[in-house]
Formats: sequence, structure tokens, C-alpha cells
Amino acid sequence: MKGTFSVCCFLYLLLLQATAEEEEEFTSVLRDRSHIDETLRLATEEKAGDYAAALQRLRKIYHTSIKPMEQAYKYNELRQHEISAYPGRTLGDSATDGEITSKPMVLFLGPWSVGKSSMINYLLGLNDSPYQLYTGAEPTTSEFTVIMHGEKIRSVEGIVMAADSSRSFSPLEKFGQNFLEKLIGIEMPHKLLERVTFVDTPGIIENRKQQERGYPFNDVCQWFIDRADLIFVVFDPTKLDVGLELEMLFRQLKGRESQIRIILNKADSLATQDLMRVYGALFWSLAPLINVTEPPRVYVSSFWPYDYAPDTSRELFKREEISLLEDLNQVIENRMENKIAFIRQHGIRVRIHGLLVDRYVQTFKEKMSFFSDPELVFKEIVDDPDKFYIFKSILAKTNVSKFDLPNRDAYRDFFGINPITNFKPLAAQCSYIGGCLLDKIERAITNELPALLSSINSGKQPGLSSCEATGCGEKPKNRYRKN
Repeated sequence: MKGTFSVCCFLYLLLLQATAEEEEEFTSVLRDRSHIDETLRLATEEKAGDYAAALQRLRKIYHTSIKPMEQAYKYNELRQHEISAYPGRTLGDSATDGEITSKPMVLFLGPWSVGKSSMINYLLGLNDSPYQLYTGAEPTTSEFTVIMHGEKIRSVEGIVMAADSSRSFSPLEKFGQNFLEKLIGIEMPHKLLERVTFVDTPGIIENRKQQERGYPFNDVCQWFIDRADLIFVVFDPTKLDVGLELEMLFRQLKGRESQIRIILNKADSLATQDLMRVYGALFWSLAPLINVTEPPRVYVSSFWPYDYAPDTSRELFKREEISLLEDLNQVIENRMENKIAFIRQHGIRVRIHGLLVDRYVQTFKEKMSFFSDPELVFKEIVDDPDKFYIFKSILAKTNVSKFDLPNRDAYRDFFGINPITNFKPLAAQCSYIGGCLLDKIERAITNELPALLSSINSGKQPGLSSCEATGCGEKPKNRYRKN
């Protein structure tokens, strides 16, 4: 009996050795990566001067024309979670230099062990290097990992990233120290990272409650979703079950369908017929979660550095991979146009907020008398703004869409912490040298930002406007002054 057991053990060890040799032989065959550099045009030198000039012009427009009204009417103190005027951004968000200068962000989401980290390693060529992201069959990524460009390879702690005002991650401090301990940055010199930033996220584990993570996981995901230019939702053919956490994730992705790309990874692990069944099952699982006319693009391939498994659709997988890289390249090439469009949308939101506060101030002054109680008068106005035509007057007098107007209830909270007496009307927000706040922000929205966008599209060097070059010397015009 003992001899039989020894023979069995010996045969088992031989089998393990043979399996290991087969795996080593399979994984030693690396896939050609030349199409990545070619599709992303990493060998092409960018016109850094033109991009820097356009970025500087954009920052100047923001600081001189939009930020003054933003500060005068405390725009960023609106309660963010109550107002959602634009898909992907909340009305209370405030633009910063970090967001203006930040690179496009590509976010990787999905269940655990579907290949998110392996995909980043593959795109950056980090495999078998000391700096590759750790991967494995078990849940391996417990942190939010930001992979960005740097002069040398180093890791950056989350508390350092949040404290650095030159980055766009300082708002993450609001999620607490427990989260910052789960945030890590990795800097490295890489051509692709000069143009884009990758964010790897912890895998979704359906049997884990959000409270067990020690920080508001869904809120953190929403923060990154709101700022992502491209969102890769990665699936494994063996992990297509949709649970509560995945349902919550897709609810958070509402309004961002144009940025979503769904990836069916590890596709070469299945035979063609099985892959077709899995593809259909994936659509069946996601159909109730994505309620749009045109479904998001699904890429079917195997994103890791080793060669495809034999007897699989190699040509199809490579074409799918190139299509995904072209999507990524388009985001990179359009990054300046997207920034200009974002700042213009932000300016429109700030302008609407300034007009509304001005209207509240004017109505309050009109209703006040010598014997009136200021608190009671304003409470009546803020509780029923429609009675005093606050919002309707904005629609009637200005070029504002009713779909852009914020939630009325938000201003009850806003004025609860910012007394109405703290604000001046727009008529008083003018100076001889600086001009009027409203004129400057309207000029930025209607002229300066569209002109900057046109100069980018036409390939012209963005320069100063004629008024910035000469000073113009115009006296401020006050359209709100009564004649």
C-alpha cells in the first residue's frame, strides 16, 4: 500500500512538472506589441509648444473671465449632491488649475480578477519588470492606483497626492484618511503616460458590503467616473453574473454612455462557439442596466502580453485590440478640445448661478421696507421662488436653456450658509479697469473660448485677443443699471 502511494506521488509530481513546462513554453511566447506604438503614434513627436500655448490661453480665460464670478458668488459652495445640470459633472464642481492642466483619464472598472491590471501592464509594456502591477487569480487590487507620468519611477502616497495642489486629486481628501491610505500613485517615464493617465480600481466583490472597505467606495468611484474621459468596464467570460455592486456601478455610469467601452477579456480561453454564447450572455446580463438606444461598444480580445491560445480567432482579436487603441488615441488627440468644451460648460454654469443670485438679491431689495423683517422676507422668497419669477425672469432676459437651470431647492441650502446680504448685485460688480463680471464671462462663453477652439482645429497658433493685446480701454457697460 505504501509503495502504491509513493508511485502515485511520483506520477503526480511528473504531471505537475510536465504541466509547468507546458505553461512555461506557452507563456514564453510573447505577442508582438508594435501595433500599440503604431496605433497610438507614440513615436510621433507632439507639437508641445502649440499645446502649451493653447493651455496657457485657456488658463488665462478661466482666471480672468470665469473665476472672478465664481468667487464673487461662492459658486463652489452649492451642495454638489443635490444638483446635476450636466451628465458627468455636478453643478457645484469648481474648475481648478489641476483639472485644466491634467491629462485625459482612462478608468478601469469591473469585477475582481478580470484582467484590469494585466491590461494596464500590457499597454505600458511593464510585464516582467519590477514596476508591473501585481496580478493573480485572487482579488489582488485593494487600492485605487493612479499610473501617471514622471521623470523617474517612484510611488506616491495618497496623502501626498491629495496635498499637492498642482495635481487634480486634492478633492479626494473629503473621503477621509481611510481612503487616502487606499490611494496610491505610480510615476514613471513613458511616452503614453505623457499623454494620458490610467486609474486601476479595486475589483467589485459582490459578497462584500461597502462598509467593510472602510471608506465610501461608491462615492469614490463616482468621483473618478465624473472625471474620466474613457471608461473601460472589463469582464471575464467566467464572471458574467450581475450582483448588487455591479448594478450600482452601472447606475453611477448613467449619462456617461459615450465614454464607456465594455471589454470581454480573456477571449482566447474559449472556443469560438462558446465565445459566441458568452458574448450573447454578456449582452443579456447588461441589457437591463444600460437603457440607451445605441448600446456601448464591446471589444472581444485577450489583453495580456502572451500569444493567443492556439485554434482561436487571432485575427479578430487583433483587429478588436487595434479598434480599442484607436478609441484611446482619439481621446488623446482631442484632449485640448475637450478641455475647452469643459471650461465653456463650466462658465455657462457659473454665469447661470451668478444671474440667479443677482435676481434673488434684486427681489429681496425690492420687497424690503423699513418695517420688514429681513429673515421673514427672504424666507418667503427662497421658499417659493416661482411666486417672484426668479427662474422665469432668467429665462426671459438671457440666453439660458430651461434644461440648464439648477434645482430650486439647492438655493435654500446655499443661502442657509451664505446670507443674501453678503452678495452684491451684478450692477455693482464692475470696475473701470477690470470691466463688469457679467460682460467678461459672456465674452468668454460666446467669443474667446469658441475662437480658441477654432484656432486648435485650424492648426493656428493661439494668441492673445485684440483687447488683451491693446487693453482696449473701454469703459464698463452696465446692462443692469436702470435708466
